[in-house]
Amino acid sequence: MTWFFEMLSYSFMQRALIAGLLISICAALVGVSLVLRKNSMIGDGLSHTAFGAFAIATVLNFAPLWFAVPVVVIASFFVLKMSGNKKSNGDAMVALLSASSLAVGCMAISLTKGVNIDLNSYLFGSVLSIGWSDVWLSLILVIAVVLLYIFAHNRIFAITFDEDFAKAIGIKTDLYDAIFAVICSLVVVFGIRLLGALLISSLIIFPTLIAMQFSKSFGRVVIASVLFSVVNFILGLVISYLIASPTGATVVVVNLAALIIARIVRAIRQ
Repeated sequence: MTWFFEMLSYSFMQRALIAGLLISICAALVGVSLVLRKNSMIGDGLSHTAFGAFAIATVLNFAPLWFAVPVVVIASFFVLKMSGNKKSNGDAMVALLSASSLAVGCMAISLTKGVNIDLNSYLFGSVLSIGWSDVWLSLILVIAVVLLYIFAHNRIFAITFDEDFAKAIGIKTDLYDAIFAVICSLVVVFGIRLLGALLISSLIIFPTLIAMQFSKSFGRVVIASVLFSVVNFILGLVISYLIASPTGATVVVVNLAALIIARIVRAIRQ
């Protein structure tokens, strides 16, 4: 276990571990509702939007985080409105947003001369980019999300499985949709430094899919999703340190392996 303490002796690994755990909890909680409502592609669209915003902010010498947050929040409301509009194809709009944002970000970086930008850190994440400010912001976000689930668990359950019924019993579904859109945006923006624009959406999707292999109860899926998300992130971070592989990619591969194993175990049990 000396290697583990050696890993934690580096301050950037300490920040990456704490921030990663907090983001993993938030992503898992948000992911349960998004996956069960078949809106998981929203995370992918917002992650690409965040990449474009980060790239433009860096080129214009703005603070990337504070520039990206309002941009991604606005984009989340746009996607939410398009998804609820039966006359428009929500999946197509998310795909267009993803491709357009990624293209704008790449063009902004390629057309800029004299600015040193590590494109890979935006696309695939970097543990070196995590600061203590990211840790504190992630802590505030996870407290808000946990409190939301504690005090509005029944409302979230109703909205997740039957939005029309939720409206009929007086639940303000538009308000909760807006809250989830903002939370999802913040998770994506805070997590893009760690996992990158191309991989952060997997942190929202995988834990819920793994948890659903073992339980169909909403409450159990929520708890199991958080546990799998946290454990898989720790394993991914440790493995990436031991074999010197990209952290974001390693975390995703660990989640993929866990999903495959979970499906095999479920098949054997059945």
